[in-house]
Amino acid sequence: MTVRQDKKTDSQTGTVILEEVTLESGRVLRQVETAYERAGRKNGTPVVVCHALTGNHHTVGTEERPGWWRGLIHEGGYVDLNEHEVFTFNVIGGCSGSAGPLTRNPDSGAQYRSDFPFISVRDMVHVQKAALEKLGITSIHAVLGGSLGGMQALEWVTLYPERVGQAVILAATSSLSDYGMAYNAIARKAITDDPKWNGGHYAANDPPVNGLALARMTGMITYRSGSLFNQRFHRETKHGPGQSHDEVAYQVESYLLYQGDKFTKRFDANSYLYLLKAMDSHDLERESEETLQERLAPVQLPVTFISFTGDLLYPPEEMKRLAETFAKAGAKAAFFEVDTVFGHDGFLTEYSKWGDIVRSALEKPAEEGKAI
Repeated sequence: MTVRQDKKTDSQTGTVILEEVTLESGRVLRQVETAYERAGRKNGTPVVVCHALTGNHHTVGTEERPGWWRGLIHEGGYVDLNEHEVFTFNVIGGCSGSAGPLTRNPDSGAQYRSDFPFISVRDMVHVQKAALEKLGITSIHAVLGGSLGGMQALEWVTLYPERVGQAVILAATSSLSDYGMAYNAIARKAITDDPKWNGGHYAANDPPVNGLALARMTGMITYRSGSLFNQRFHRETKHGPGQSHDEVAYQVESYLLYQGDKFTKRFDANSYLYLLKAMDSHDLERESEETLQERLAPVQLPVTFISFTGDLLYPPEEMKRLAETFAKAGAKAAFFEVDTVFGHDGFLTEYSKWGDIVRSALEKPAEEGKAI
């Protein structure tokens, strides 16, 4: 196990190695690296944060490079590092330090690439639980996450309800809608139709960046609301209306192209496909003869659901239905809808609108008056 300490934030990054992991598919991975960050008060109440689709374990980060949820989690923050010790693991299948397509097969010595086995959200959570145990943590005060991170948090409470004190689910439901899967299908097609794809065994120095950029552009449309796009761009042009088909005429085009290009510099195409497939396949009712309410019966713990208006992927009404199902199953469920123009990405911004809900959930789970 390797550890690096950041003195300014009292955060650590490191890697846990699991000797063997049996996946849902039956495939076995050996020497499974799991990158993590831990931050906050040593021996404070342990909180697990699960990251979203293209996120990583750098939740808090450093002063020089703040993590992606630093606005929520810091000393004196909504998740107070003076009280809690926060753990975040890079998911397996990703490309930020945990086992995935870019890691080497210990048997062959070559990178797995598209030979890496299929990964489910349940696999991610099983690995996180095993890695936590390696770090000496056997139970947690809370688990929270948004989007794919929210899906992981849902699996945490259904797989290990006896290990979890409570959960905060942001912008996530029990399964991805057909609408969301449709956009993921377009993203996959963009990557696999790139001439450089080569069945996932593309050259390391010449990856399918055009397809990956287009996939990211497609995703960006679903992460933000139409209202935000309209407010931000106002049909502004760059150089007039444009006279050729390949000319970037409008600011919204320029924005999407920029986001696509930036993404290709930090993410791997194979990893993106594996994580999209994990998101598509996630379903709390999958491979169960029980109804969802019956499967949730062991989850007798507080669960707080936070939705965001304009979320195209996980609409508030669907999150509310899930919260009601948890409540009927016996959980102490609470539901909140945050008014925002950011849509799905609301869980990554405007913390002043919803951070106190998280704070209250950690201090006084499932706030009375908002209970389902």
